[in-house]
Amino acid sequence: MAKELINLDREALAGAAKLYGTATDEDTINAALRDAAARNRRREGFARLAEMAEAGELDYLLDKRNYRR
Repeated sequence: MAKELINLDREALAGAAKLYGTATDEDTINAALRDAAARNRRREGFARLAEMAEAGELDYLLDKRNYRR
């Protein structure tokens, strides 16, 4: 991993450590970064599902015979 020198908001870091249950600054920051990336992937996935629904790509699911075989 790369080492970086950054200024941290200690209060925010303490809150994140409590949220993630981490003991070190490094673990807290890495957990927060992984969580942010995962949230973004989910957001993009939901956006894609909305696009598919808008385009009618999921309409076949309206008839149960199409997916209960």
